[in-house]
Amino acid sequence: MKRSPGAFVWICLLLGVGVLIHSTHAQNSPQDFIAPHNASRAQVGVGPMVWNDTVAAYAQNYANQRISDCSLVHSGGPYGENLFWGSGREFTAADAVNAWVSEKAYYDYNTNSCASGKVCGHYTQVVWRNSVRLGCARVKCNSGAIFIICNYDPYGNIIGQRPY
Repeated sequence: MKRSPGAFVWICLLLGVGVLIHSTHAQNSPQDFIAPHNASRAQVGVGPMVWNDTVAAYAQNYANQRISDCSLVHSGGPYGENLFWGSGREFTAADAVNAWVSEKAYYDYNTNSCASGKVCGHYTQVVWRNSVRLGCARVKCNSGAIFIICNYDPYGNIIGQRPY
């Protein structure tokens, strides 16, 4: 059967859109959240976390509540929590985790504190040795920005304790 060049172009475009949708979703799967967390934990000798559907459902429920405003407001729930907001492109799971892990530069293990005027609690939550279950969610807000949340069970960043 002979097809017109126009039909071929439409088929290629449809296949391309399907691959694009799949690749965007594939960059935000549970494994896409777990892998960079566990890589960072391994760097400091902390065991891996596992994905937990209950914790992930909590994260997804809260992320859905943020779709209208994309506000970086913590949920106040029973888990440790890291939040990420980005605008201007399709930020992924890896983008969020890498942003949190970049705070490693500001964490001083010897004093168990952050450099003056810097934040490092997102990083310490990622590598907190007792946080062994992870659940995360990503939503596109009404504004077009991306909101990502990861919850950690049990929570970390306990005052007076070191993450590892």
